[in-house]
Amino acid sequence: FSALCRRQKTLNVSLPYRGGTGPLNLLIDSTGSKAEGEGASNARKHGGLRRRVWRKRHIHCPAGEWYIRREGDRRRNTGGSGRGDHDQKCRRCTHAAGTAEPNTTRQDIRAVTADGACDTRKCRDAITARNAHTVIPLRKNAKPCKPTSADAVARNEAVNASRSLGKALRRRLAGYHHRSRVESKMNCIKLLGQSVMARDFDRQVAEIQIRIAVRNRYTALGIPVTEAVG
Repeated sequence: FSALCRRQKTLNVSLPYRGGTGPLNLLIDSTGSKAEGEGASNARKHGGLRRRVWRKRHIHCPAGEWYIRREGDRRRNTGGSGRGDHDQKCRRCTHAAGTAEPNTTRQDIRAVTADGACDTRKCRDAITARNAHTVIPLRKNAKPCKPTSADAVARNEAVNASRSLGKALRRRLAGYHHRSRVESKMNCIKLLGQSVMARDFDRQVAEIQIRIAVRNRYTALGIPVTEAVG
């Protein structure tokens, strides 16, 4: 344990998984992990206000695999969700999809499913750049945009369909309910700890990646192996 802590800052963690060969249906989710902030130890000892520090965590899991392939962390000193965070999340996940190992080629992406916070033009442009289908629910105050691209036209059609059919039925027809799979994987990661113990950012990233690698190993042990008999 002491040797691992000494080299935790430069530790390169690879996420084990058994992936398919076809195009990916990416399911993206994000959450925040509380970390030790400035004055936290002093507040525990003497009381008073303290500055909260959060680390934004993004994961994506291909539908039907139950393995987490990618993980990303961002420095964030406050809670909540910013539009820039989700724009970067979509760009990173769509750009890095299928490249869990440095010497492998990227897999094609069939569809990207994310939450309503990713309903931005930059997110949709990043998904369209990979020739993927966008499955993102509309915001509460969503309005039609200028039809300057094929994705903008598709979004306008989704806005009209949501007004005529209702948001619940439209999400069901679009297949948004499949995103519950990555939400369950995020809950499994939180079972290993709601916060991070390390104080350095690089060590915090390694700590979270180790948790995801452990969770992927548990997933591999729980998946049955089917073999033909006779």
